[in-house]
Amino acid sequence: MSDSTIDNLDTTLNAQVTEPLKFAYWVPNVSGGLVTSTIEQRTDWGYDYNVKLAQTAENNGFEYALSQIRYMASYGADHQHEATSFSLALALATERLKVIAAVHPGLWQPAVLSKWLATADHLTKGRIAVNVVSGWLKDEFTSMGEPWLEHDERYRRSDEFIRVLREAWTAGEGGAEFSGDFYRVHGFDLKPKPVDVPGRPHPEIFQGGNSTAARRNGGRVSDWYFSNGKDYAGFTEQVEEVLGHAKTAQRLQPVRFGLNGFMIARDDEKEARDTLREIIEKANKPAVEGFRDAVQQAGNSTGDKRGMWADSSFSDLVQYNDGFKTQFIGTPEQIADRAIEYKRRGANLLLLGFLHFQEEVEYFGKNVLPIIREKEAELAGRELQLTTV
Repeated sequence: MSDSTIDNLDTTLNAQVTEPLKFAYWVPNVSGGLVTSTIEQRTDWGYDYNVKLAQTAENNGFEYALSQIRYMASYGADHQHEATSFSLALALATERLKVIAAVHPGLWQPAVLSKWLATADHLTKGRIAVNVVSGWLKDEFTSMGEPWLEHDERYRRSDEFIRVLREAWTAGEGGAEFSGDFYRVHGFDLKPKPVDVPGRPHPEIFQGGNSTAARRNGGRVSDWYFSNGKDYAGFTEQVEEVLGHAKTAQRLQPVRFGLNGFMIARDDEKEARDTLREIIEKANKPAVEGFRDAVQQAGNSTGDKRGMWADSSFSDLVQYNDGFKTQFIGTPEQIADRAIEYKRRGANLLLLGFLHFQEEVEYFGKNVLPIIREKEAELAGRELQLTTV
């Protein structure tokens, strides 16, 4: 996509320049850290550590936190806390942070989840959100006796799942009505509804993926489209396609875009690059290879090979959401430049992971975020000049 095409992205469908970049972090509610490597990772999957981290994050520029969804051990992650309960606990321990709970259609019924989320929304005064994960780990479904659907069918189920959530939250008198291939509700009268938050018709619905089916869902039914780590060209290509689907959909609000990135911010670029090199050199090869085998159920199982991890190398998979591809690696100035360029290309939110969470979240708030805000002001000034000339 050319710079002129980027500059002409339809801002009625994606508020990309007028709002400040938002930041989220991956909640380490799963053991093993965010890289599958024997390098030291100063992090912890326990509750007390995560409460302190959440409080640190909301005081260092983070507006969202995303709890990971994992039900059983995989690729070195031996222990895990369930995402919805953990998300609620973190939200109740903070004051401003919005916590996104990841869920799997097929393991949740959407009407039941709509009730849980409405209750959690009241308990947190409007600070709960949901990430609808279509699923890639086959064993998690089959080990619990649940059917494993073909890739695009999983996304078709997620489409209906999201529509039922929204219908349950917004239906008037007479209750929610929905009839689909996977879900049916009739006269489901949800009371109380979620909290009335200005500018938000209901709790925010996030959905990720890279495939054609994921992009279609992102444009048609999701509030937020999460992308795995991508370089500039890969991300802008996704934005363009998702916005194309959004143009043909009856949406309550514009679609927004989140991008995953693993951040290694250091005072010296060489130190940051050396840290990345050490992470990869110390990769847990059996675990990474096991993960690579498992994710063949995702990207490479699609007809057009466009799904998640379809083009990921061994080094990419050491960070299991392709976070190295986004290249938030270097000095605060270098990282801020990349963040602004991704904003130009449509990013509204950056979802960040770290090697040493507590220290690096604080470093981000002190050293990286102020530069990003300065560069955002410069970008907004240039945009204003262009519109007034």
